[in-house]
Amino acid sequence: MFQNVIVKQPCHRIAEGITSSPELGKPDYEKALEQHCAYVKALEKTGAKVCVLEANDAFPDSCFVEDTAVLTSKCAIVTNPGADSRKDETAAIVPVLQHFFPKEVIEFIHAPGTLEGGDVMMVRNHFYVGKSSRTNAEGIRQFLDILKKYGLSGSEVPLEHVLHLKTGVNYIENRNILVSGEFKNNSQFESYQKIEIPEEEAYAANSIWMNGTVIVPQGYPQTEQLIRDAGYPVITVDASEFRKIDGGLSCLSLRFTSLL
Repeated sequence: MFQNVIVKQPCHRIAEGITSSPELGKPDYEKALEQHCAYVKALEKTGAKVCVLEANDAFPDSCFVEDTAVLTSKCAIVTNPGADSRKDETAAIVPVLQHFFPKEVIEFIHAPGTLEGGDVMMVRNHFYVGKSSRTNAEGIRQFLDILKKYGLSGSEVPLEHVLHLKTGVNYIENRNILVSGEFKNNSQFESYQKIEIPEEEAYAANSIWMNGTVIVPQGYPQTEQLIRDAGYPVITVDASEFRKIDGGLSCLSLRFTSLL
């Protein structure tokens, strides 16, 4: 169960966010705010207490707070984002984390290592970490060393096509895992019960488990039905404005249980 969630409001400069899909157009600020509000309400419906951080206009992508930290049952790991325009986002998350984690268990990824939270998927006490354009070998080495220090484990997953690991694979508990694209035949996930997302709905592979419920992006009916058929209650939320700047549902929050 996740008792706590941290989110960060979209900023006025959201239209300047990094994108690999300019054909989708630029996000509309007011619509993004409305969608973010609905996202927070969906999280609250699952019983979580949501901490909403104010927007920061210095960083167009800063609503994707997941990339700034990895929060475990034993420690918090502050990342070092691989995108140059996002590196300083982590400074703002540290004082927030100190409300939830003792200072002595807040760890850091240091340059030249890079790591973004979107590349990390937690399965209980094991963490899969994607080697991507944003997360490099040195960042992964540091990350795995920190996990070992706290009795946790991890393994590297080389990425071929997607931006982040969780763009295409997400664990929804009970040994069930959502997979799309390159992850459908990845041997590292053979032991899980795979829910294969249709290629035309690949964006919806980035759905999130929250306290027994799965939150799914709106507009992907096949994925929604597959998840319902697997026995989960579903809440759908519109994430269309965030998709325009390469963001999914997991990107918009840090989901965890406080150690304080």
